Amino acid sequence: MTSRQSPPFRADHVGSLLRPDTLLKARADFQAGRLGADELRGVEDAAIVDAIKLQEEIGLRSATDGEFRRTSWHMDFIYQLGGITKTDEQLQVAFKNAEGTTSFTSAALKVSDHVTLENTIFADAFTFLKNHVSTATAKLTIPSPSMVHYRGGAAAIDPAIYPDVEAFWHDLSAAYAEEVRRLGELGCTYLQLDDTSLAYLNDPAQRAMIAERGEDADHQHLRYIKQINAALAHRPEGMSITTHSCRGNFQSYWAAEGGYDFVAEALFNELDVDGFFLEYDDARSGGFEPLRFLPKGKVVVLGLVTTKKGELESKDQLKRRIDEASQYAPLEQLCLSPQCGFSSTVEGNSLTFEEQKAKLRLVVEVAEEVWG
Repeated sequence: MTSRQSPPFRADHVGSLLRPDTLLKARADFQAGRLGADELRGVEDAAIVDAIKLQEEIGLRSATDGEFRRTSWHMDFIYQLGGITKTDEQLQVAFKNAEGTTSFTSAALKVSDHVTLENTIFADAFTFLKNHVSTATAKLTIPSPSMVHYRGGAAAIDPAIYPDVEAFWHDLSAAYAEEVRRLGELGCTYLQLDDTSLAYLNDPAQRAMIAERGEDADHQHLRYIKQINAALAHRPEGMSITTHSCRGNFQSYWAAEGGYDFVAEALFNELDVDGFFLEYDDARSGGFEPLRFLPKGKVVVLGLVTTKKGELESKDQLKRRIDEASQYAPLEQLCLSPQCGFSSTVEGNSLTFEEQKAKLRLVVEVAEEVWG
C-alpha cells in the first residue's frame, strides 16, 4: 500500500484543537478591556507555535493553527464577507447528547448588500501558520459557501438587494472563488471547506425544517454542490481541497443524525474536491454502504476516532472498522482521522489535552500499521 504524497494524508485531522488556558484567559482579558490587541496576538502566536510543534512531533503531515484566532469555526469567516452583517436577532441552534440538551447562540446574519470579498479572509493567520511549519503541510480550514445560506435561508437575503436569488448565488461563489485564488497566491496548497449542511441534510428532521420555510429540501444539497463547484472552478494548480461534513460539534454535543445515504451519490460524484472528511465515530453516522458511490481519484477520510469524549479507541477496533469500510471503497482510497475538530468553538469538547494528544497519536500509529 502506497503512502500519499498530497493531501489528504493517510493520518490527518479536521482542524480545530483545544485552546490552552493561557489563550482562554487572554481572550477573556481582551474582551474585558484588560489586554490590548497586540498583547492578545502575542499570546495567540505563542499558542499556535506550540500547537504546530505538537502536530509535527506526533507525526501528522498536515498542521493547522488549531483555529486559535477564532471564536467559532464558521462565523468568524462569514462575518468578514462584504454584504454580510450581524442582526440583533439571536440565532439558537439546539444540540444534544446522552446527557441532555444545550444550545449554541450567535447573532443571526443578514445579506444586506451585494456579497463581495474585500480583504483576503484569514490571510494573516495562514501566513503565520505557513511560516512556522517545518515538516508538515500548512492546512487552512474555512466554512463552505453553503454555511452562509443554510441557517437563515432565503429569509436572510434582502429582496431589495437580490430580487433574483440566482444573483446572490453567483456573487457568493464569485467571492469564494476570489478567496481561493488569493489563498493560492499566499502559498496555500491544502484548503478544507467545512460544511455541516451536507451532513445535516441526511436527517429527515433537518429536511423538514428546510421544507417548512418554503425551500426545496429534497434538492438543496444539489444547489450547495453546484455553488461549491463554482467557487472551486478556477482553483490554483497544486492546491488540494477537501470538505468536512459532520452533524454538529459543540462542547461534545451534536445537532443532527442519519447516514450519508441521502446525499452520497451526488456528493461523491459531483462535488469537485479531492477528499471527504466524514464523521463515523458512532451509529448516529450510519453505515459504510454509501461509500460504494466513491469514484476513482477521490479519497474518503474515515472519522473513526471521536473528539466528543476522552476514552481512547482500541487499535483493533479501528482496524476492524477500516476493514469494514474497505468492503465498499478500496483501501487505497481511504484515510483515517478524528471524527471532527476538538474545539469547533472556543469552549472546546469534553476531553483533556493529554486525551487529545493520545487520539491524534493513535490516528498516526494506526494509519502507519494499516497503510505503511
